[in-house]
Amino acid sequence: MKRKTLLTAVAGVLALSTLLSACGNGAAQSSGSPAPGGSDASTPASKIKWQITIPGKSGSLCNAPTYIAYEKGFFAEEGIDVELITADFEAKKVGLANGTIATINGDFQYFPSIEAGVEMTVVEGLHQGCIKLNVLPDSDIQGVEDLVGATIAVDEIGGTPYQVALLWLAQNGISADQVTFLPFNDGALELEALYKGDVDVAALWDPLATTSVEEGRVRTILDISKDEPFAGHYCCFLYASNKVLKEDPELIAAELRAYHKAQNWIYENPEEAVELVTEKQYVSIEDHDLAVSLVKSYGYPSTEDYEKNAVDVAADVEYFAQALYDIGFLTTKPEEYVKSAYTEVDLTLGQK
Repeated sequence: MKRKTLLTAVAGVLALSTLLSACGNGAAQSSGSPAPGGSDASTPASKIKWQITIPGKSGSLCNAPTYIAYEKGFFAEEGIDVELITADFEAKKVGLANGTIATINGDFQYFPSIEAGVEMTVVEGLHQGCIKLNVLPDSDIQGVEDLVGATIAVDEIGGTPYQVALLWLAQNGISADQVTFLPFNDGALELEALYKGDVDVAALWDPLATTSVEEGRVRTILDISKDEPFAGHYCCFLYASNKVLKEDPELIAAELRAYHKAQNWIYENPEEAVELVTEKQYVSIEDHDLAVSLVKSYGYPSTEDYEKNAVDVAADVEYFAQALYDIGFLTTKPEEYVKSAYTEVDLTLGQK
């Protein structure tokens, strides 16, 4: 990755970057007998070692591995009985610290949270990009060089779409004070503002980012699943509680094995994956073919990818750590940051 000069115009947003991204989910652990739901009916109760809750009802398509691992019984196969719930980031942050939450799914927006003291570490990559920057079809904005003086709608100041825009700008020599960011509570409100001309660009999560393009109402100027500087890199990771990783690493290893199974199943069965997550109402998207194309674009790794060591999570952690360091979101040098922010888990733990 090309190294860019540090931008100072983003001072003050560090604390905000600890907010939860739209891709996020989590898992809370407790030992004991399995609770109703979550475990495969074919899995004997005696095989269940952990009972956990996963705040995985985010509604995002890119969170498919959590839904699939739950519905296909991959968690249960690894001895984990799961209940899917909803929770905000504050609850998750407390849970990570005290060990009642074992893992959360989140993007590189969480990196400053680790530096700020949230007790978690990256243990795996989950998928590639699910954010786009869109403009009106007749907009004069064709690329990043046209964004000077533009107003960009985001879901929150300090959030992931905000950081994506900042990184793209920084990589092309444009500082944060050369654009204006306007936060909205909902992606639909971002689009409404774009249609009305109140903003020039809408930074959006999928599937809304893509469905609006398919409807012909906007066009994309940045797709982080295929455009530099994001193409080919994980944007979303699985984070583990430092406490749980130290006290019960077998649980983390078991969760990772379940997620690997889910990723591979999605890789091999993208159409069936979409059918399952929509049928079970985890995701609301009417265009089946579009959803399938999105799932394929997220680059879920296969079992073969893992066996060939084609997945380099540490490299992607350092990649985005460098990018965030360059724009002032991290103060720790990337090579040092990776040492504390990434842990490689032995996946054979707990296996006989």
